[in-house]
Amino acid sequence: MDFRLELVLVPVSDVDDAIAFYRDKAGFTLDHDHTVSPELRFVQLTPPGSPCSIALGKGLTDAPPGTVPGLQLVVKDIDAARAELAGRGVAVSDVQRGPGGAFVYFADPDGNRWSLQDISG
Repeated sequence: MDFRLELVLVPVSDVDDAIAFYRDKAGFTLDHDHTVSPELRFVQLTPPGSPCSIALGKGLTDAPPGTVPGLQLVVKDIDAARAELAGRGVAVSDVQRGPGGAFVYFADPDGNRWSLQDISG
């Protein structure tokens, strides 16, 4: 039996600003943007190469915007990944290297926090 994680909800305050950040700055693919009603809008975006997507929108969760503390993306080249995000306008940390690999940190406009990990360090 497979249990595949394929969608994670990310609470945001402004759906259009979040789309602009994730699509235009972080480079995610906009898969769906569907308004069901004035109270319900579903947006799905996927990081490049990822089998798991994020969902954001209106009426999807009661969680306050910016309360996701630790989403992690795994990359093969931390320096190239950092340079790509910085070049797109994302405020990223310096590369931090340690026993668990190399990491770079950033947040979306609401403060949902992300890390990039390169396990080869």
